[in-house]
Amino acid sequence: MATRIERDSLGPKEIPAGAYYGVQTLRAVENFPVSGWRIPRYLSWAYGNVKLACVEANAALGVLDETRAKALAQAAREVAEGRWDSEFVVDVFQAGAGTSTHMNVNEVITNRALEILGRPKGDYEYLSPNDHVNRGQSTNDTYPTALHVSVLRALQDVEESLKVLISSLERKAGEFRDIPKAGRTHLKDAMPVTLGAEFQAYASALQRLREGLPRVREGLYEVALGGSAVGSGINTVPGFRREAVARLAHHTGLPLVPARDPFETMQSRWAALAASSWLRSVAVELIRIANDLRLLSSGPATGLDEIRFPEVQPGSSIMPAKVNPSLAECLNMVAFHVVGSDTAVMMSVQAGQLEINVMMPLAAWEILHSCELFHHFLPVFAHRGIDGLQANVSRCEGFLVSSSALATVLTPRLGYLRVAEVIKKAQAEGTDPRKILVREGLLSEMEVQELLGPDALRRLALPVP
Repeated sequence: MATRIERDSLGPKEIPAGAYYGVQTLRAVENFPVSGWRIPRYLSWAYGNVKLACVEANAALGVLDETRAKALAQAAREVAEGRWDSEFVVDVFQAGAGTSTHMNVNEVITNRALEILGRPKGDYEYLSPNDHVNRGQSTNDTYPTALHVSVLRALQDVEESLKVLISSLERKAGEFRDIPKAGRTHLKDAMPVTLGAEFQAYASALQRLREGLPRVREGLYEVALGGSAVGSGINTVPGFRREAVARLAHHTGLPLVPARDPFETMQSRWAALAASSWLRSVAVELIRIANDLRLLSSGPATGLDEIRFPEVQPGSSIMPAKVNPSLAECLNMVAFHVVGSDTAVMMSVQAGQLEINVMMPLAAWEILHSCELFHHFLPVFAHRGIDGLQANVSRCEGFLVSSSALATVLTPRLGYLRVAEVIKKAQAEGTDPRKILVREGLLSEMEVQELLGPDALRRLALPVP
């Protein structure tokens, strides 16, 4: 394999001749052969735009000549577009703070710009990853900036996928609006609800979480760019912070602003944790909803069987005709993973020390990976699971008319203790409480119909005005 020689502060090293990455990237590859996972597309898009903004800012402020700036800007745009994602070869698990990933980005942009200028890759005396691409910057301000920008972009995708699921749940709520059924509290019989009300409540819970996203985004809009090594802006020219952030906002379409306290944005990753916590909250609600749906679809002969999922695949390798709630099970697994990722993010954020948080690469990976999981699967669950879900109306009605909880309706008429006696007698005899009410002369058949007939049951399932 043809190679070229590159040098860094540790000395010379052979690099594959065609590689756009350079010596510092290769050292990281050799040092951290951990997972095989590479940075997400969200992060390479964000870092490409960060570097483009910095190149343009330095050119506008007169510290980068037009020839180099033009080539570097083109290379940075190509990185943002994803043309060179295969060149980002550093493992997710790497040296602290993301220096290895940052230098991977700097080297790819440099070598692609050298190619654009007709110069050989590795000609760092003419165009340097450190002195030109990284002018006025540090890993300490560019990585958290790229983190914020990438998470903002990823949350847009999650929100769109969440809206798809909410819409499916709302449509199903409308379809099930007039189907009364037994409510359950403590997994025991409770007052009636409608199947539609249950599904509307699922949609409402997710919608409330979606409405909390603007608050999460507020913290991410403040970026560390321009703070350089510790927040002081060392080695930047006057106006760089403002100029670079304005250009980054333009290129990403995000309302980014310079951090009001640049020293804080070096130390604390609370905004990233807030995003992760929001994802965890969504995951917890999804787990609850998926578990409800699995319970409601249990059986058919030995469970509730009030709803039936579409039959998307066989459910057993040994039991013929068995079909499982596979999509809800997958949703649980996805959500469990997101909850675990949030724990890793929390540990990473609390591990910051003094002027830098060195665990940013792990936090970035976990948040962005969680976003990818939700973005990919929520629409699948909505369209292949919820949209085709059917109500078992006869089963819902059967449970409802046999529920002892309906006795609550009788309490104002007969009193708590007498109603309790009726219910216990019905349970002992295995009969309908309504029959005992008529048999013992407590209510007439007309009165029973008025209180516990089909129309009355539907009214009971509706919310009190």
